[in-house]
Amino acid sequence: MAFNRVADAAIDAANPRTRTRALPAGRLTPSFVTTFVVVSCGIFILAASQLNRLALILSPLALAVLLLYSYTKRFTRWSHLVLGFALGIAPAAAWIAIRGSLDVRILLLTAAVTFWVGGFDVLYACQDYEFDRQSNLHSIPRYIGIGASLNVARTFHLIMLLLLITLVMSFGLGKFAIAGVAVVAALLAYEHSLVHANDLSKLNAAFFTMNGVISVVFFGFVAADLLLH
Repeated sequence: MAFNRVADAAIDAANPRTRTRALPAGRLTPSFVTTFVVVSCGIFILAASQLNRLALILSPLALAVLLLYSYTKRFTRWSHLVLGFALGIAPAAAWIAIRGSLDVRILLLTAAVTFWVGGFDVLYACQDYEFDRQSNLHSIPRYIGIGASLNVARTFHLIMLLLLITLVMSFGLGKFAIAGVAVVAALLAYEHSLVHANDLSKLNAAFFTMNGVISVVFFGFVAADLLLH
């Protein structure tokens, strides 16, 4: 997140919605934030080295994915899915950290998170529709408009649900996990009901609150399912 603020400092300063962020507002200096990023990356690689060899080998690749995202909006409308993948590698990374190997089934969760984040990032980008057009930044809303973008977000979240169902089946999870997917589907439906092409006033509730709830709820149902087994 800090690197994203450094990379987008000039863009954030020009955007009325983001010009009050710490860097463009002058509350933090670029040198401080850059130092914070470098130190954090170093700690990350050091921590990976204390886990296992595979975690250490893949740690620079994980950093590359995370840092690359910050530049993707400059050249592709699919930056939303790049952000999704940056977060989606976390479940696979956690598996590697604990097991020292990779089970391909966990990549279903990587894919699910990729489309989940991609979907709600498309929603989030709708509020910058005009600014992206004027600044020649790339996003799905800029190219197809807000109404069509809401449909893209719904499609991404439908794909996410299908991937979660496949994940539950592939790991042989039980009724609680299945119920968890059903609750996630209901929460996503509610999230999308908050946002309309002509009314984005509840976007923050849809983007921040509901997605925080969704992640914790799904964790709770899967944890309960595993504990009962």
